[in-house]
Amino acid sequence: MNTLDVQRSDLTLGVVGTGLMGRGIAQIAAQAGIAVRLFDARAGAAEEARAALVATFGSLAAKGKLSAAAADQSAARLQPVDALSALAGCHVVVEAIVENLDAKRELFRSLEAVVDEDCLLATNTSSLSVTAIAAACRLPARVAGFHFFSPVPLMKLVEVIDGLLTAPALSEALVELARRCGHQPVRAADTPGFIVNHAGRGYGTEALRILGEGIAGHADIDRILRGTVGFRMGPFELFDAVGLDVSHPVMESIYDQYYQEARYRPSPLTRNRVAAGLLGRKSGQGFYRYVYGRAETPEPAAPPTVPAMNIWVSRRDPRAYTRAVQALHAAGAGVDDGLRPQPDSACLVLPTGEDCTTAALAEDLDPARTVALDPLFVDPLFLSGHLTLMRNPLTRPDVRDALWAALGSMALPISVINDSPGFVAQRVVAMIVNIGCDIAQQGIATPADIDRAVTLGLAYPKGPLAMGDAIGPATVLKILDGLYAFYRDPRYRPSPWLTRRARLSVSLLTPEN
Repeated sequence: MNTLDVQRSDLTLGVVGTGLMGRGIAQIAAQAGIAVRLFDARAGAAEEARAALVATFGSLAAKGKLSAAAADQSAARLQPVDALSALAGCHVVVEAIVENLDAKRELFRSLEAVVDEDCLLATNTSSLSVTAIAAACRLPARVAGFHFFSPVPLMKLVEVIDGLLTAPALSEALVELARRCGHQPVRAADTPGFIVNHAGRGYGTEALRILGEGIAGHADIDRILRGTVGFRMGPFELFDAVGLDVSHPVMESIYDQYYQEARYRPSPLTRNRVAAGLLGRKSGQGFYRYVYGRAETPEPAAPPTVPAMNIWVSRRDPRAYTRAVQALHAAGAGVDDGLRPQPDSACLVLPTGEDCTTAALAEDLDPARTVALDPLFVDPLFLSGHLTLMRNPLTRPDVRDALWAALGSMALPISVINDSPGFVAQRVVAMIVNIGCDIAQQGIATPADIDRAVTLGLAYPKGPLAMGDAIGPATVLKILDGLYAFYRDPRYRPSPWLTRRARLSVSLLTPEN
C-alpha cells in the first residue's frame, strides 16, 4: 500500500467511539492541526464529545496552556457526524469502541464499505488481537493497532502494533502520526498485552504472591517497593486506584491468552475481593479503606527500645558485608568482627535470592540468633530511604528487636518481614526484569522501546532492562535461581535472554587463562 504523508495540512482523522479514549484521541489530533470527524453509534454522543472538548480547549486557554486562537482553531477542527458513511474521505480512522472482538470486526467491515482503499484503519484495543480484528477485513494489510493510554492528553505513550498481516508502511505512518500529535510511539508485535500490559505482569502478581504467603502485609509491601526501588505507587495502592474490577480481568486475560504461562499467574486474593465488591477507591474499600476519598494507611511500627547486642555480619558477600558494616557503624552499633560470632552476638546475614533460614544454615549459624538484611537495596544506587529485615521461624524476638533497634537509630524506615527467598524487593524486581527480558527474547519490541514503554506507561523508575543492568544480570539470575530452587515453580524460570547476558557478564569479569 502507498505510504500516507501524515504531515499533510489537509489530513483528516475519523474517530469512532467518543467515550473517554475517543475524546482524548480527538483532542490531541485537533490540537496538532488535524481535522477530526467524530462518530458514535449513540445518538447525540458525538455532539456531546465536541461540546466537552470545546470546553476543555477553553479551560486550557484560561490556564495559559493554550492560546485563545489555538483553542478556537482546535475547536473548529472538530466535526461531529451522525452516520458512518460521513467518514468517507478520511485518511485515517481510529476506533475506540467497546472492547469486544465481534463488535470491532463488524465495525471494520462496515468501514471498508465506506472509506477509500488507501485509508488507514487503526484499533485502540488494549487487549484484543489486532490480527484477529484485521482478519475480518477485505484489506487486512491496512489495519494496525494504535493503543493510547488514559488520559490520552497526559499519557504521552502510544503503542503501534503490527498484526501479522499489517503492511510495514502503515505502522510507519502511524508512528509519524503519533509524533505529530506530540506522543512517543513504540512498536510492538501483536501479542497478548503488547508491551505495557505484558511488562506490568511482574509487579502486581508477585506482590500478591508475597501477600498470600504471609511474608508481609499489603501496606509494608507498598512501603518497601516505594522506599527501596522508587516506585511512585505500591502495587496495592495501584490495584485500589485502578479498581480490581479492571485489573483482575486483565490478569486473567493475559494468563489465559498465554495458555496459563506460570509467569503471569493471577491470585485468588483478587478474585475473592472482586466477588466481595472490595474493588478499591471506587467502592470505598479495597486493600485499603477510604474515608472521604483518602486511604486509611496503618502507621509503620516504630523500632523497639531494647538492650543493645553486638552484631556479627556474614562475609559470604564481601561487597554487601562492607556496606552493612558501614551502616552499623553509622548507627553506632557494636560490631562483632570475629570470623565466627561470639555466643552472645546477634548474627546478620545478607542473602541474595535466599531466605534467612537457608542463609543461616549455609554458614552453620544458630537460626535463633540470625536475622537477614536485604543487601541489594542498601546499595546507594537504589536506596531511597528504607531497609528490610527478615526473620526466620526460629529467630528470637530479642535478637530481631536488637537488630531493628540498632538500624532504626539511623532514622530510616524499616520493615520487618517473615522468611522469604529474595525478600520483597528482590523478588518483585527480578520478576519485572525477567518478563522484560522475555519480551525482548520473543521479539515483541526492541529493548529501547520496552524500557520507553514501561517508564512512560507504568511510571516505573527505570525500564525493566535498565533495572536489570543497574542490578546486574548475574544478580537477577541468582535471585530467580534461588526462587526456583526453593519453590520448584516454573514461574521463576529465567528467560534465555537474561541467562545469556548473565553468563556473558560473568565471563567478561573472568581473566583469560
